[in-house]
Amino acid sequence: MSDEETVVAPRAPAARLNKPGLGTRFHIDFDWWQREEREIEVYLRTYLSEAQLEQLRQENAPQTVDWVDPETAEVRSMNFMEFLFRTNAAELMAGEEKGASLVDAIFRLFLASGNLPLTPFEIAERVGRSGQERTVLRTLSGPRVYKGIRPVN
Repeated sequence: MSDEETVVAPRAPAARLNKPGLGTRFHIDFDWWQREEREIEVYLRTYLSEAQLEQLRQENAPQTVDWVDPETAEVRSMNFMEFLFRTNAAELMAGEEKGASLVDAIFRLFLASGNLPLTPFEIAERVGRSGQERTVLRTLSGPRVYKGIRPVN
């Protein structure tokens, strides 16, 4: 075979090589919201109670607060809205009604956990849908990005 007759095997697109699997960790990609020109703060307010919204409206409400991780004792600075989600995680998760969409349940989970990256197995277990790991994976790894939930890079 001459150089002109060399056959080159087609290559798989890069996206197919990096297709998420059951071991892939997902999180809310807050940069996605900015790239899509969506207002995440406006959307996040829909998850706050009236009392929390009132706290945000106060003129002297802090922009950032120091938060101590109860497991590691690590102190980190976070914006006040994130602090409200973290300190009211149980309320946020309890606010999920039966029959809420899978995507909404996952989004609430990431908000309540401080956006801790999780696998489809961990997600399914924590949102009360054990045995539905493949459904979680199909939902989060499809062509449509829901609420900025994407694989961790």
